[in-house]
Amino acid sequence: MKKRILLKLSGEQFAGKNSFGIDMSFLDALAGELKEMVANNKVQVVIIVGGGNFLRGAVLAKEEQLIERATADYMGMLATIMNGMALVDILEKHGQPARLQTRLHINNVAEPYIRRRAIRHLEKGRIVIVGGGTGNPFVTTDTAAVSTALELDCEIVLKATKVDGVYDKDPMKYTDAIKFAHISFIDTLKNKNIQVMDNTALSLAMDHNIPIRIFDLLSKGNIEKIVNGEDIGTLISNSQ
Repeated sequence: MKKRILLKLSGEQFAGKNSFGIDMSFLDALAGELKEMVANNKVQVVIIVGGGNFLRGAVLAKEEQLIERATADYMGMLATIMNGMALVDILEKHGQPARLQTRLHINNVAEPYIRRRAIRHLEKGRIVIVGGGTGNPFVTTDTAAVSTALELDCEIVLKATKVDGVYDKDPMKYTDAIKFAHISFIDTLKNKNIQVMDNTALSLAMDHNIPIRIFDLLSKGNIEKIVNGEDIGTLISNSQ
């Protein structure tokens, strides 16, 4: 059984069935599932949130090139904090203590990210949500997830997606796509058809030997099943 995990949630998942903003029914269901999972398993949970449901820095910077990429990325970091604020409130409504920390200084709505304070929150049974990516432009929230997992001594990174694992090609386009139960970091990086995480995040995880599991968030109970050792989705690791 896992004792401390990092869950990576994309902004797209916060939007749920919508194309923009926050799907409150989805977030409410997720909060209830997380609360139950923590209570049943005494697992400590760190969450890294994306912000693409409001704004993607890389996309914004390309539009007519009026906004610099660094500025656009900082705007994207603010979007992740908005998602973090919503998730904290809904978790607390379910009776699950949670804290939002951010690597950008925005003290009116979140604590500054401090490693020892985050660990103390986890030890007290609080879910720790980290917004603001790494606090630096040109770095994705995928890389922030792996970096934070290493910093907070998490055992595994769980990346939630809308598909049930990693395939040799896009299963939405190809009916003959083959799902991997397990794939190495090297093979993931070599296969240009696999784009589950950016190469920087995968390389960082490979170098520090922290596994990543890609799984379907929409199937209720998957997070708890993974915590309990079930082989859900696809495991990416150094071993074959």
